[in-house]
Amino acid sequence: MRFPIALVLVLACAPKHGGAPSDATDASPDAFTGPYPDFPASPIVDPSAPTSSGMLFGSAGTGSGSGGPCMFEPEIGTLYPQNWLRPRFSWVATGTENLFEIDIVAANEVNPLVVYTAMTSWTMPADIWSALASHIIEQPITVTVRGATYDGTQMTLTSGPELGTSGDIQIAAASAPGAIVYWTTSNGTGFRGFHIGDETVQTVAVPSDDGSATQCIGCHSSTPDGTFVAYSATDTAANGDPSMLGLMTSDGLHQKPTFISPSAATLMARLDQEAPQFSRNHWQNGDHLAINMFPTDGVTSGGMFQIMWTNLEATSTAQGVGYGFVSRGSDAGYAASASFAHQTDTILYVSAPSVSSGITVANGDLMTVPYNGGSGGTATPIMGASTAGNEYYPTFSPDDAYVAYNLLPAGQSSYANAAAEVYVIPASGGTPVRLAANDPPTCTGKASPGVENSWPKWAPDASQANGKTYYWLTFSSTRGSASIPQLYVTPIVDDGTSLTTYPALYLWNQPDDEHNHTPAWDNFQLQ
Repeated sequence: MRFPIALVLVLACAPKHGGAPSDATDASPDAFTGPYPDFPASPIVDPSAPTSSGMLFGSAGTGSGSGGPCMFEPEIGTLYPQNWLRPRFSWVATGTENLFEIDIVAANEVNPLVVYTAMTSWTMPADIWSALASHIIEQPITVTVRGATYDGTQMTLTSGPELGTSGDIQIAAASAPGAIVYWTTSNGTGFRGFHIGDETVQTVAVPSDDGSATQCIGCHSSTPDGTFVAYSATDTAANGDPSMLGLMTSDGLHQKPTFISPSAATLMARLDQEAPQFSRNHWQNGDHLAINMFPTDGVTSGGMFQIMWTNLEATSTAQGVGYGFVSRGSDAGYAASASFAHQTDTILYVSAPSVSSGITVANGDLMTVPYNGGSGGTATPIMGASTAGNEYYPTFSPDDAYVAYNLLPAGQSSYANAAAEVYVIPASGGTPVRLAANDPPTCTGKASPGVENSWPKWAPDASQANGKTYYWLTFSSTRGSASIPQLYVTPIVDDGTSLTTYPALYLWNQPDDEHNHTPAWDNFQLQ
């Protein structure tokens, strides 16, 4: 038998992996320490596989030591949030293999989980995942995939078994909060969303929900209470300019805020407004405020975007009353992708010589500036993220301790650039950390730079457990087999001394044939 040394005591009577089903019975688990009977005593044989699969494969670990299937989902070394949707295991055959064995072992489980299938993907049953995620926390869970070539006529193997991917995954001591709303440009452009753990997505809004003339909605965010999706809307099919500011409830009822005054509605209807954002400090009765990007010369192609604030309860459309511009003393560049900190009135943004559509730059630097009642102040570069490269799409972590952003070589445009990668840096400046989640599995034949890892957004809250802080980050990437943008999530763990980053988790609940971009992650009030 092949088990880690730690299993010798607790699994001395565990059933063999291959052969006829064992008569072993599950042990009664201790309510606190295990061992746990979360995995069945007998192998799971998928309907696609012959019932004799166990006999054909024989004992675990036997067969050729190489040449087996290569698993790309999940990636070895990844860390699941406790409330993740049940794991899907996917792999590619490296030869003629048409029959596969998945072997999952954890030191505090009575039995290994053994699965036989002729498919190249298998999803763990919900009841097994729920029990596993409750019991085996931040302990190695070893996954091994073997493959073989099965002759369905002779009922024998013509080659194999062959050992494929083998390694550890873990389940975190924390859950990932909130819900993700993202922009899709496929099968009806609009917003779709889901709570973490959902196995399907729901349509949140389509352009006509904003108004009969609206043809595109995009560049969206959440209001601080999660009630509304805020977005740029256009009545052309140009997917962007010229755009207006819109808000509607995230619950699918598409209601507009009742506090928006007639003057504010007029201000929101001005063209060329991009990327609305909000502050917890300015989201209550009498103080509903939005910031977004706006070209001060009124000519989008001129690239002269600045940070504009709009009073959503304005009694006048006059500058200084209904709207105004945030001064950025000492910064001679233009502004892009501005957003508020969560705890303070600090604004994070990109400074660049030229800006397109309020977000696209080629030589961006990350900077902060105080809101200061709308009057702004001295802009301060984030040291380590204001380099000769192109830094863009910045976002504060929920506790404002870190900033996630995209990085490209200087001079390269941030628009749909395959070379984009995601980094994290302390908000006070320091050494940037390149995320392990940038790298696709080797099995895919793809590598980063080259898969457009883009638009990072943090979960709305961080969790504390075991003396660590758990952050979760979502982003889009074209690393999949269809090379279209899809959504991924990755954990970032701070132990008080350093950050540990992990491979990405694919969100298999999203339609895999749709182009899914620009996620926003907050406490959206989805249905």
